[in-house]
Amino acid sequence: MAKYVRVGPRKLRLVADMVRGQNAKRAEKTLQLTLKRSAKVLRKVLHTAISNAENRGDQDVDNLYIKRICINEGPTFKRWLPRARGSASLIRKRTSHIELILEER
Repeated sequence: MAKYVRVGPRKLRLVADMVRGQNAKRAEKTLQLTLKRSAKVLRKVLHTAISNAENRGDQDVDNLYIKRICINEGPTFKRWLPRARGSASLIRKRTSHIELILEER
């Protein structure tokens, strides 16, 4: 699980859909070769989940697959940009929460 990731949820969901349901090791290789910025964040979360399963010792790492990957919307930071004639435009800096669950086949 990762919270308050500074990438928009729509961008993360595009990459999450690529690896949903895959074998964990294969998904890690797929994310490593994906050129999107959000792939790096998801790879980090996946690597952490694999390491946690390995250190607990109750699951075989080679048989793990991504059971569920859920990208939820986090809080939005609001910023202002000055515009013409004294007005201002709202800039939304979106964040995401990532929830990844591995299971053994």
